[in-house]
Amino acid sequence: MAPQYLSPGVYVEEVERGARPIEGVGTAVAAFVGFAEQGPVNQPTFIANWSQFASIFGEFLPGGYLAHAVYGYFNNGGGSCYVTRLLDVEKAEEAEPKAQVSLPTSADPSLETLVITALKPGVSEGDITVEVTKPAEAAEDEFNLIVRRGAAEEVFENLTLKKGKGVRNVVEVVNKESKLIRVAERETTLSLPERVPAAASYALAIPETKAVAGKPISADVIVGDAAERSGVNGFEAADDVTMVCVPDLMALHQAGRLSLEGVKAVQQAMLDHCANMKDRFAILDCPQGMNPQQVKDWRVNDAGYDSKYGAVYYPWIKIANPLGNGEAVLVPPCGHIAGIYGRSDTERGVHKAPANEIVRGALGLENQITKSEQDSLNPEGINCIRTFPGRGVRVWGARTLSSDAQWRYINVRRLFNFIEESIERGTQWIVFEPNDMDLWQRIKRDITAFLTRVWRDGALFGATPAEAFYVKCDEELNTVEVRDAGQVIIEIGLAPVKPAEFVIFRISQWAGGGAVSE
Repeated sequence: MAPQYLSPGVYVEEVERGARPIEGVGTAVAAFVGFAEQGPVNQPTFIANWSQFASIFGEFLPGGYLAHAVYGYFNNGGGSCYVTRLLDVEKAEEAEPKAQVSLPTSADPSLETLVITALKPGVSEGDITVEVTKPAEAAEDEFNLIVRRGAAEEVFENLTLKKGKGVRNVVEVVNKESKLIRVAERETTLSLPERVPAAASYALAIPETKAVAGKPISADVIVGDAAERSGVNGFEAADDVTMVCVPDLMALHQAGRLSLEGVKAVQQAMLDHCANMKDRFAILDCPQGMNPQQVKDWRVNDAGYDSKYGAVYYPWIKIANPLGNGEAVLVPPCGHIAGIYGRSDTERGVHKAPANEIVRGALGLENQITKSEQDSLNPEGINCIRTFPGRGVRVWGARTLSSDAQWRYINVRRLFNFIEESIERGTQWIVFEPNDMDLWQRIKRDITAFLTRVWRDGALFGATPAEAFYVKCDEELNTVEVRDAGQVIIEIGLAPVKPAEFVIFRISQWAGGGAVSE
């Protein structure tokens, strides 16, 4: 409706004439599902860096791979991510016993007064020692505790078994301040001074009776539910997620708590989730311990996935053990690969295949893949990680799990994810606009401007924008019937760049003596 002018004067009006620029969405936000020692359960939690993950979810958990994956993600150039901690009735702490020692009373060595337990599982026997000493000029019931692990030392002076205000009760003080141990008190009939622990040095050891191994877990727990924000499907609420990883899927399989059929069910659910959301990509791990022929059989016969929204990587990578026993450990590569996706997107763009990239933090591989072995794996969509002399450990594959040649390469699928999501978010203003030729021209103008920038970045093939893409929005597409249905149809064609997967030099003898046309 035109404005009304009722009295003489000068009127200044703002009129929208320019284009509405479409901004590119982010392409490197990973989502992880797994087990952690603490933190919120079944709630996608935004994590900006490794320190934030450690403070919220704790650090490395023996027998689990979530922390390894997140650390590898940030170490390889990944940006922010989301983490969902699974609720497990058989906690990892229970399946992995903690080192402990019982302190005898000073009056009777056969009676125990305190039980000292390592704060975290994974402590080897003798790693932590506790020394009990008698303070100089102290009350009869007071004592000191000195806790040592390597170069770390914690000293707690003038402790007592008394309770109440104004006293340094050993349980309250140590459990509040120590980063190495926890203390529990045994009940005895001895008097207070007699219950003081005997002065000596004690080493924590793994209990002889270990906890029962974890019970089988259902694949549905990992797949989760969107309404409850649990598992993989819980990430439907996180619109900016572009990659999905479940590193602890293999930890459960290794522990015998999830069969290969369960692994397949979860991985298929990851692919289905990405296909339904249409803006993210699943990074899958292969089972640990398989040689190249076995992993090929697993891919072809057991995991017969056919999806353009996911990729699988082989073999597992070897990293330094963060728990500090000096030995390297094998971990599934999904977290490191997700970080490489992010690094490649930042340095080159989403159109660059995330391959021929160094895996930071990798000391080696579970299996050394030869060229002839990769010749049989690559056509099946198994992306190999290989070691090259003088070039380190590198990702040497960039294929999806799709049988459709149009969607063979990871970068093509992720480029379309980026373009589709960017256009969807940048054209929300169109809804409920008058569906006329003026609108069609404005739509073409905005999308053409955006795709021209994408072409200039090297993501589309063609010497000119006209060769790289087209945008069609006219009366041929938007007939009377279409307009009456409240629709406006825009057709977009793209020519994505494909990776130079096979580089072929044709060399022959040349007699010389004549010019060679270029």
